[in-house]
Amino acid sequence: MAWLAAALYMLAHAMALSVPGLAAPASFLFLIGAPLLAAAACTHRMVRSWHSDVRIGWLALAVGMLLWAGGMALNMYQEIALGNVDAVPGIAMLLYVLYGVPLTFAMAHPRHEPWYLIAIDGALALLLGYLFFVHTFSYATPSDAPDPGVGSLRLMFDIENIFIAVFALLRYFTSEDGTRRGLFRALTVYAWVYLLMAAYINHVATDTGYGALPDLLIDIPFLLLAVLALRHGDEPARQTPRRLTLAVRAGAPLILPAALLVVSALLVDQHPHLAAFGFIFATLGAGLRGVVMQVRAMEGQDQLDRLSRVDALTGVANRREFDQVLLAEWNRARRSGQPMALLMIDIDHFKQFNDRFGHPMGDACLRAVANTLNHCATRGTDVVARYGGEEFAVVVPATPREGVMALADTLRGAVERIRLASPDGVGQVGVTISVGAVVVAKVEAADPTPLLKAADAALYAAKHGGRNRVVEGEVP
Repeated sequence: MAWLAAALYMLAHAMALSVPGLAAPASFLFLIGAPLLAAAACTHRMVRSWHSDVRIGWLALAVGMLLWAGGMALNMYQEIALGNVDAVPGIAMLLYVLYGVPLTFAMAHPRHEPWYLIAIDGALALLLGYLFFVHTFSYATPSDAPDPGVGSLRLMFDIENIFIAVFALLRYFTSEDGTRRGLFRALTVYAWVYLLMAAYINHVATDTGYGALPDLLIDIPFLLLAVLALRHGDEPARQTPRRLTLAVRAGAPLILPAALLVVSALLVDQHPHLAAFGFIFATLGAGLRGVVMQVRAMEGQDQLDRLSRVDALTGVANRREFDQVLLAEWNRARRSGQPMALLMIDIDHFKQFNDRFGHPMGDACLRAVANTLNHCATRGTDVVARYGGEEFAVVVPATPREGVMALADTLRGAVERIRLASPDGVGQVGVTISVGAVVVAKVEAADPTPLLKAADAALYAAKHGGRNRVVEGEVP
């Protein structure tokens, strides 16, 4: 249906061109209407994608289309209302240039960005728009753009159009997410068709006024964008080389600083101070963004490192972290001459508990026991870990025997007071643990293996001695 509507729009425009005396005014209305339709379609797509990060991209495209329509409306006012056919309004030229700023922003905006990074991109886009403004009125006045100035502005149009088309294509081919591929597919098709259309209008049909057949070419990119924006569903996901995808995703934020550098270079001759400011701001903007992204990457790495050391079910240290802590504390005790202790803990009759009440209840039991142990072993040097299955371990460094045994009995008593709601909602279920405790007054061995074996043997003795008790062992 959208393709048919676009074809009928082109047909109606062609018919309007054949009306004597009204060809130019009617054509202007169609030329203004095409980008407005594209803006409406992009806005509709933005609303449909409201819960996705691509809504910012569709919004940027809609803003760009409105700027372009504004430029054409000023052209119409100059030519139809004022009757000045030969003059090209400088403000219209500015809007034609500024329309590329939101498109560039759409390409530079990565996915899932926090507000402060969007603010940095927004500041770069605003400065880019200002430099476009200065460059435009270096060659034009608000009401006219002389022929030499038009030539320089056409060069800027060409640079801008090529810039947008190339980077849109790159973003399209390296986007793995179907939603983003839909955005960049629409932008890529539009940008390349617009590039060809603009090149023909600006460099071939330069002497052809409005109200002629070349006007139909101007409709095409905008109608294509409208049709693609109105398509239901997203672009199918695509497998691309992972390294290339990551490189483009990491480099996308450099698009805006790169555009700033290009426009600043165009201003060097006439506005050297402003050009220098553009160079500095582009460099600082890219650098600041890089620092923020580096900090976020480091925070993400820290979080991953923390998760790799924590048991996902219980939230206490996992076996890997336990092994590292035990070895580190053992070596520290060996150097300092302080005592070293280890508690091995097992939940009594846990297999029968699981079989009777089910695995969800068993998981709740593990979490409750881990939380209780963690709240009792409150010293910063004590480490509670899930050793495996229903077994836990507590590393207790630099604590005399009396303190270790008191802690072991505190843990046992605290777990004994746990009450879990039964699955049927009637009554409560109690939990007990058996504890094997071993204290080494003076560490001399090279590794803690003897300590582990002794604590495990003490735990075995506690379980076979009636459970819900603490048994002290010793290293041979």
